Amino acid sequence: MNPLSKWFSLVRFSHTFFALPFALAGWIAASATGPSWRTLAGVLVCMVTARNAAMAFNRLIDRKFDAENPRTRMRDIPAGRISPSEAGWFVALNAVVFVAGAWFLNPLCFALSPVALALVLGYSLAKRFTWLCHAWLGLAIGISPVAAGIAASGRFQSIPVWLGAILLTWLFGFDIVYATQDEQYDRTHGLRSVPVLLGRRGALRLAAGLHSLTLAGVIGLGLHAHWGVVWSAVGAVIGVILVWVHVGRKDDDLSTQSGFFRANVVLSFLVLAGVAWETFVR
Repeated sequence: MNPLSKWFSLVRFSHTFFALPFALAGWIAASATGPSWRTLAGVLVCMVTARNAAMAFNRLIDRKFDAENPRTRMRDIPAGRISPSEAGWFVALNAVVFVAGAWFLNPLCFALSPVALALVLGYSLAKRFTWLCHAWLGLAIGISPVAAGIAASGRFQSIPVWLGAILLTWLFGFDIVYATQDEQYDRTHGLRSVPVLLGRRGALRLAAGLHSLTLAGVIGLGLHAHWGVVWSAVGAVIGVILVWVHVGRKDDDLSTQSGFFRANVVLSFLVLAGVAWETFVR
């Protein structure tokens, strides 16, 4: 494995595509005077480095659990491809670049950057003391379109906040579905999660309820922004994807079900396409 590939593997860079399109949608919606490519560059730098820091920190502090869990023992740190000290330096470097990128954007972004870092890094500890860790993840990632809106305009705006709420409920439910794989491991090792609290069936019901809120948020955003038929079509396809996640899947082993992840990436890019159309074309 070449040096770049191992770092991409550590942070699962492909999973950036769950949240990045939402951030870009927030940036587009808040760019009332037209897109600023300078701001876009800052948003991309902050998104990538914040996620890199969060994912590497998660892998670093969870290395003992990962080494004991058959599903995760071949991750980069327990497998010895990356040392804990290397991962620690990687976290620190990305955190510094993130704060510098926020300073580059505007004063409000810079002032809020420590809060954002606390949220994205704190998620990694949450599973040790609360089943609300899934909600923490949803909030940590859900702030991305709100932050991108602040980067574009220097203030909070309603459409990026709507997008953040949609992203929060979607990832809250998504993480619960994903966590059902580790229910028994988490239970025996004293870790807290919704599947441990409610059991697999109860957890999936809660995830379905959260995804109903996701769809309601998509519909509500369209009504709030007075968007048209394209956004309605986006909402219809998102509804189909969410139903498939809960009804259409047959294989419970999500680690081998690439379609599960692809469907969620498609959902994210649909939101970006719909916001771009309603903002620039309609």
